[in-house]
Amino acid sequence: MRIVFMGTPAFAVKSLEACLSLGEVVAVVTQPDKPRGRGQEVSFSPVKELALAKGLPVLQPLKIRGTNFAEELRALNADVGVVTAYGKILPQDVLDAPRRGCVNVHASLLPRFRGAAPIQWAIAAGDEKTGVCLMQMDAGMDTGGIIDCAELTIGAEDTSASMHDKLSDLGGDVLERSLQRYVDGALPVKPQPTEGVVMAPMIKKEDGRLDWSKRAVELERRLRAFTPWPGAFCTFEGALLKVAKASAAEGKSEPGTVLAVTAEGIEVACAEGSLVLQTLQPEGKRAMTAKEFLAGRKLTVGSKPFA
Repeated sequence: MRIVFMGTPAFAVKSLEACLSLGEVVAVVTQPDKPRGRGQEVSFSPVKELALAKGLPVLQPLKIRGTNFAEELRALNADVGVVTAYGKILPQDVLDAPRRGCVNVHASLLPRFRGAAPIQWAIAAGDEKTGVCLMQMDAGMDTGGIIDCAELTIGAEDTSASMHDKLSDLGGDVLERSLQRYVDGALPVKPQPTEGVVMAPMIKKEDGRLDWSKRAVELERRLRAFTPWPGAFCTFEGALLKVAKASAAEGKSEPGTVLAVTAEGIEVACAEGSLVLQTLQPEGKRAMTAKEFLAGRKLTVGSKPFA
């Protein structure tokens, strides 16, 4: 089986490893190199690093749509294209270039959470399970037929970081289980249901803001959903404050009111219930426990320093 692989971030590495075990990867397509970090040094994507380590040809087109890139892919005589978190919407001529078209490893149970950030929004929504779907790609946004799916439980303490790694592994497992049979025509492709469609838009920094007018359980889920980025945050006496760990409680008062101040946490009222802030990080400082945060700060029950 001749495979063209398209992917960029760490999430896609397990999928590429699966493809290497299944057949001949004739080319790896990944996003152009970009400056990263504080020093803005140019670094390779995790997928490119693995491809180079394995001696695979790497293609990094600056633009795909309106170019002859589909012809380049066709010339590779691939049986299938495997796409995992590549980062660009692919035009139909590219999708049609391999003999059996392109398939996508998507980190949700489609049609729930189509789009760029399915892992985060599944946690934020309070879903008890998520998973990976192997999908036959079409020109829509994650609208193609389903080849295979696998489910995974979302634990009470899971963050998007922990689920990222679990779902990355699961994506590799699904490919190993089903890709060859799909290429052989031995697996039926089932259209996605028309009901239950939910979108998972790209995460914005503002999504991490703790809004005390929301329910405590919702804020706790959003904290886990947006860890590590953009992180949960609010302001304390007008200054930015990140909240790295918190738990929902049952306190009642006007939203934003401090209900309790202990070494274990600072309890703040929400629209329903309360949120106990346990690990906090003031702007420009390291993360610290509630006890450390309270040292040198006078915080009284009934005050409203958080916004």
